[in-house]
Amino acid sequence: MKYRQLGKTELYVSEIGLGAEWLERYSAEDVKEVVEHSRAQGINIIDCWMSEPNVRSNIGAAIAGQRDYWIIQGHIGSTWQDGQYVRTRELDKVKEAFQDLLHRLGTDYIDLGMIHFVDEIAEFNTIMEGEFLQYVKDLKEAGTILHIGLSTHNPDVAKAAALSGIIEMILFSLNPAFDMLPASENINDLFAEHYNESLKGIAPEREELYRICESENVGITVMKGYAGGRLFSAQNSPFGVALTPVQCLHYALTRPAVASVLVGCRTTEEVDAAVAYEVATENEKDYASVLANAPAHAYSGQCTYCGHCAPCPSYIDIAMVNKLYDLALMQEEIPSTVKAHYTGLSANASDCISCRSCEERCPFGVPIAERMLKAAELFM
Repeated sequence: MKYRQLGKTELYVSEIGLGAEWLERYSAEDVKEVVEHSRAQGINIIDCWMSEPNVRSNIGAAIAGQRDYWIIQGHIGSTWQDGQYVRTRELDKVKEAFQDLLHRLGTDYIDLGMIHFVDEIAEFNTIMEGEFLQYVKDLKEAGTILHIGLSTHNPDVAKAAALSGIIEMILFSLNPAFDMLPASENINDLFAEHYNESLKGIAPEREELYRICESENVGITVMKGYAGGRLFSAQNSPFGVALTPVQCLHYALTRPAVASVLVGCRTTEEVDAAVAYEVATENEKDYASVLANAPAHAYSGQCTYCGHCAPCPSYIDIAMVNKLYDLALMQEEIPSTVKAHYTGLSANASDCISCRSCEERCPFGVPIAERMLKAAELFM
C-alpha cells in the first residue's frame, strides 16, 4: 500500500481508504471482518458519515485497541432522529450526534472533523459566518478534532472551501462520469484525444477546483469513485463501456490534490478488488484508451452531468438531480445519503415545469423533462 500526505495536514493516508457506508446493513461480525481485512491490506483511513447507532458501535468494536492506527474521517451535522438519518445544523442535535460518534467509536478525538454535506453556496456562506463553524473551531481548539474538513458534491462549494483558509481538506465526489465534459459540440469528437496527458475533457469548474486544491495544499479524499457501481456496466455507464475498479481508482488518484479514494466495501472481496490497484500494471490502469474508443452513439440519451442544460427557470440543478437519480437506481433501496442529498436541494425534480428549454441545450439528447418526472416519483 502506498501512502500520501493529505494536503497541509501531517497525516499520511493510504491511497485506498474504506468508505463505511455500506457496512450499515451488516452484522457486527461482518463489519469486523471487513475492517480487519482492510487493515491487513494496509488501509488506514476510514470514513464514517452515518448516524445510525448500530453501525457506529460495530465500527467502534472493530477498531477497538487499534485507535492509533486508524485515521477517522467523522462527520459533524449527521444526526439520528426518530429512527432515521437527518442532516442538520441545529447545534443541540449536532452536538449530541457528534458526542454519540465519539462514544460509539470508543475514542476521544476524530482526526478529520468533517462539516457534513454542504452542496449549496448559500448554505456554505451561512455555515462559515455562523455558530456552526464556531462549534467546529472549538472542537479543534480542544483537540477533539485534529483537522477541519468538509464534504460536498458541488465544485463551487469545494472551491470556496479550498480558498477559505479554514477548511484543511475536502471529501468530494469524483469519477470520470462526474468529471467529463464534451470537448466540442460534436459528440464524435468527445474523446478524439486521450486526456490522460492533461485535463482536457474535464468540466472547467472541476479542473479549476483540482488546481486550486493543489495550489492551496488542500487535500482531497474521494467519495463515489465508482459512481455507485454504474461505471462497471456498459449498459449503465454513460460512456457505453465498462471500466474496472482499478481504472476508476487510477482516474481519481491521478487528479491533482487527491490523496485517497474511500471505497464503499461490503465484503473482503471488494476490499481486495480495490487494493489490487497497488500491484496493477499500467495497462490495467489505463482508463483513457477505453474511454477514447467508446462508441460515440453510447452518449446519445445518456446524461454525463456536464451541465450544458443550465440554466433552469425553476433553478433546478439538473445535473445533480440526474446524478442522484442514477445513483438511486443502482440500488435495490435508495441509500439514505442519496435521498438526503436530493431532498436537501433548494429545487428538485418536482419543481420542473416541463418547459424543455434544457433539452434544446443538451448535447446528448437526454429526455430531461421525462427524467425529472421519474425522479420526482422515485424520491416521493
